[in-house]
Amino acid sequence: MDSFLQGLAMVFNVQTMLVIVAAAVFGLFVGAIPGLTATMAVALLVPITFYMDATPAIAAIVATSAMAIFAGDIPGTYLNIPGTPASAAYVGESYRLAQKGRARETLGTNLVCSVIGGLFGTLVLVFVSPSLAEMALNFSSFEYFWLALLGLSSSIFIAIGSRVKAFLSLTVGLLLSTVGLDMMSGAPRFTFGVPDLMAGINFIPVMIGMFALNEIMMFYGSRAEARSVPVMAKDSVFAGAPKHVKTYWRNVLRGSSLGTLIGALPGAGADIAAWIAYALGKSRSKEKEKYGTGHIEGIVDASSANNSGISGAWVPALVFGIPGDTITAIVIGVLYMKGMNPGPTIFMNGGGQVYALFTVFFVANLIMLPIGYLAIRASKVFILTPRKLLMPVILSFCIVGAFAINNSITDIWIMLIIGMVAFVLARNDFPMAPAILGLVLGGTLENSFMSSMLKSNGDLLAFFERPISAALGALVILIWLLPSLIRLVRRLRSSPQSSHKPRSS
Repeated sequence: MDSFLQGLAMVFNVQTMLVIVAAAVFGLFVGAIPGLTATMAVALLVPITFYMDATPAIAAIVATSAMAIFAGDIPGTYLNIPGTPASAAYVGESYRLAQKGRARETLGTNLVCSVIGGLFGTLVLVFVSPSLAEMALNFSSFEYFWLALLGLSSSIFIAIGSRVKAFLSLTVGLLLSTVGLDMMSGAPRFTFGVPDLMAGINFIPVMIGMFALNEIMMFYGSRAEARSVPVMAKDSVFAGAPKHVKTYWRNVLRGSSLGTLIGALPGAGADIAAWIAYALGKSRSKEKEKYGTGHIEGIVDASSANNSGISGAWVPALVFGIPGDTITAIVIGVLYMKGMNPGPTIFMNGGGQVYALFTVFFVANLIMLPIGYLAIRASKVFILTPRKLLMPVILSFCIVGAFAINNSITDIWIMLIIGMVAFVLARNDFPMAPAILGLVLGGTLENSFMSSMLKSNGDLLAFFERPISAALGALVILIWLLPSLIRLVRRLRSSPQSSHKPRSS
């Protein structure tokens, strides 16, 4: 009890609370700028945390990452440009709702679901973290192979329009993921003598090119009036949120649970959690035909998952010192620097510091409500500012964001080339989301497959020998066969009816 009270005292003081508020505002600013990510915001904070105590330092990182993930939905809603990769899964839904005059309603629902998802993930972190981290450690290369295939398969089925075009778009992303050094031989692939391509293509410049630069080119290549978002002077931010949460409470619970589970898997993170939650939500929905036309249900699923994924990623980071995503990879270094060595002993030797850490998660998620509300109220600047002034500013931020990843001019060229390719593909109704997911998961797919083949001496049956791997494999194969099975069932149902039709004389 003394440790618990000590932890509360570490958080509820003027210094820590001011740090949380300032970090949330900083995360809001970075997340709302297309091309700048939550990981970049946290990385920029690290030098400042050198001069802070342990609790304010961790509080700053948690508040920044949580707010940046939500803030990425603001430009996605108004401009169809996701501020962070986690927002890319449902940016189409948000933008189409905004075009119907429901921008604030969409962002308000998104904010509430993000807070609920974050709080749910925090509860799991507090009560279930040791057992959940143990489960995550049971995932070997065999399970990660099927998990990557599950994500790639989902990207085709959730895509709007032709599945053939979605598959071709996915292939583009997978081809981009092969650039760099081969993990088996160490030989460079598709680098064309450019040293900066040895480490592969980072998905941030590609995402900026496919969404932001493509949107800028689409704006200048079409009539601005046709792409504007209507201004609603009297719409309320939270008017529709309680109704949507009540209607889709199962989606909120499913998205939060799924986000926490995927976040706890090392290397997965909020981005993949949002994609898979959106895909699963669509597959379980009673209104599948509304997805892609501006449907609030898809936003409820994915926005609950991405923020719960942030908390879930801390589970393996705290209990075993294994980062769940890029943000917690940075956090582990900060924890060591502050004398909080991640591992099982942190719960025994941490004392009030551990309770302070848990309290910070609750406070950081709750403070998103007032700050997020003010941000949504002020976000009308995206539609009041003339697009001819706004687009060059966004282009400048895109160039800065692409360059800042590796401080490389090559990333700017990648952004420009991908942007032009995406413009041509978008003009021919190719979806962009599968290409992004192919790039993100392509490396995981290849590395997991090659590692598994080495472990099994080339035996493909080894992918079905472990229980979890066999279950995931059966699920992926079922998804592949589902369209054919549905067509077969429909044919069998229609054939008896056709055979019983009376013959014409």
